[in-house]
Amino acid sequence: MSTSLYAPDFLTIFNGYRDTGGPLQTFSSPADWRDQWIYFLMVDRFNNSLAPPRHLPFDDPNYYDFQGGNLSGIQDQLPYIKQLGAGAIWLSPVFKNVPFQGGTYHGYGIHDFLHVDPRFAGDPNNPDDELRALVDAAHKLDLYVILDIVLNHTGDVFGYVCDAGESDCIDTQGSTADFRNSARAIQWRDSQGSPHADWPDVANIPSPSPDALVWPAELQKNDWFRRQGMPGSADDTIGDFASLKQFRTDSSELQQLLIRAYQYAIARFDIDGFRIDTLRYLKGNLPLLFGNSMREFALSVGKKNFFTFGEVFVGDAEQEIARFIGRTTAEETDMVGVDAALDYPLYFKLKPVVKGFAAPSELVGMYVFRKQVEAGVLSSHGDATRYFVTFLDNHDVKERIRYANPANPDQYDDQVTLGVACLFSLPGIPCLYYGTEQGLHGAGSDPAVREALWGGPGFALNSAFYQQISQIAAVRRENPVLRYGRFYFRPISGDGQHFGVSTFLNGVLAFSRILMDREIVVVANTDPVNASTVFVIVDNTLNNQGDRLDILYSNQRQPQAPSAVTQFAAGTVEVREADGASGTGPLNCIQVTLAPLEVQILGR
Repeated sequence: MSTSLYAPDFLTIFNGYRDTGGPLQTFSSPADWRDQWIYFLMVDRFNNSLAPPRHLPFDDPNYYDFQGGNLSGIQDQLPYIKQLGAGAIWLSPVFKNVPFQGGTYHGYGIHDFLHVDPRFAGDPNNPDDELRALVDAAHKLDLYVILDIVLNHTGDVFGYVCDAGESDCIDTQGSTADFRNSARAIQWRDSQGSPHADWPDVANIPSPSPDALVWPAELQKNDWFRRQGMPGSADDTIGDFASLKQFRTDSSELQQLLIRAYQYAIARFDIDGFRIDTLRYLKGNLPLLFGNSMREFALSVGKKNFFTFGEVFVGDAEQEIARFIGRTTAEETDMVGVDAALDYPLYFKLKPVVKGFAAPSELVGMYVFRKQVEAGVLSSHGDATRYFVTFLDNHDVKERIRYANPANPDQYDDQVTLGVACLFSLPGIPCLYYGTEQGLHGAGSDPAVREALWGGPGFALNSAFYQQISQIAAVRRENPVLRYGRFYFRPISGDGQHFGVSTFLNGVLAFSRILMDREIVVVANTDPVNASTVFVIVDNTLNNQGDRLDILYSNQRQPQAPSAVTQFAAGTVEVREADGASGTGPLNCIQVTLAPLEVQILGR
């Protein structure tokens, strides 16, 4: 296939026709992405049905090369993902990385933005067809496919020229260099990775190899690259990602080329959504333009709710997240940018609470602040639940949610199911990292949390984690209130008189989701040693004295049912709400007794 965005074969697909000449038929989008939850997997580390991992042990924390997982291996395990309960799969980047850079098994060092990397294909002669076959097979199972994409940078396609004795020249191949305020001299690499002194300008390289430089051909222009080395101290969003070379995304012409390349990906592969890497690094209002362009192109080919969400890896900086989600009432534009962001603020609060390293009040405070920050975002019934993709761990955080104590590996396993139950009940679109359902527990480095799953525990349907997560997913699927409902933290009390959000480590977290006339209450005891009995406030108008809530899910085999609803008269209690307001009743409450690390999802 041609490597130009404007070649006839590409234009044929752009204009609404497949390679066969028939009209373009696309898989319909979900009416609401909150009806799905996402299973995120790394293509190289998930499965190869025909060969073991190239390196053992499967979870070596120091192995940074390709393991051999491929797209056909993923296709073979689609029923496994579907049975777990997922509605969508998120694939790590699949487009071609430079062949000489083995450390880009993760896929984020793209140099060809049009074609699939042969290393991710069981048949390396037809990688594009293999991706399309995977997407078509997923669609037959009613699974949507989200593709991880890169706009900010390419692979290590050129080397920096460093003067002899220069203190900021980091290595002899010029892969990295310290920051400069202006563009450095560079040498483009050949298909073996060697920089050429006579290749300072990519536009003048004779007979370029498809295994070198950057593709499509329209991207072969020095001015599209920043060429300033690693980020300086003034702005961490300007500069390369180590050896991955940063684009000048403030160029309107380059923006249009990248937009066109990914519109082609929608048409060629029938993708249902994009996860956008390093979203906050993009310049020139590209997040707004890109999100709007993908949405409008998808609409033009029959996908009415194409989903875009981005990585905004900034800890608890809610204001930074707010720049990229939804549309605020203050914006003077007809365009809407990306749909959602990965919820890093939630990750940095929920995980410590689940682990007992932070009090539940820390999580409550995050949501109180979020409500203030998002006050101007246009959304349904005043919330922003569809603007966040939530998670407990992923490939970038260097520690999985499960901790296996060497002396007692199963000691903290209930933390995993407690965390997943909270995640699937909180506002947002939950995302589960591959291997969580099989008890993977890597920590300490990137490879430690990017294990070759098929070389380790594999795909057992009877594993305890798989079974528990399937149950949690079923509760979410069967209860719309957990997908769309309003959201309230619930003050708790040990004595039935003084109510408030827990401010202690290993405390009890309690919250409600309410949709019309239904309330679901989630109560989680994060203490790994001690049981806890607490009164939990429930909605006065939806619950009457003597009513009972059923246990829809517990991660314990013999959970204790909550008490019937009890009413406390006005003036008999002291209540401090999550937002700082106070009251004295009347209250309707249930009393809940939880084992150590038990979570209960309660409803009718």
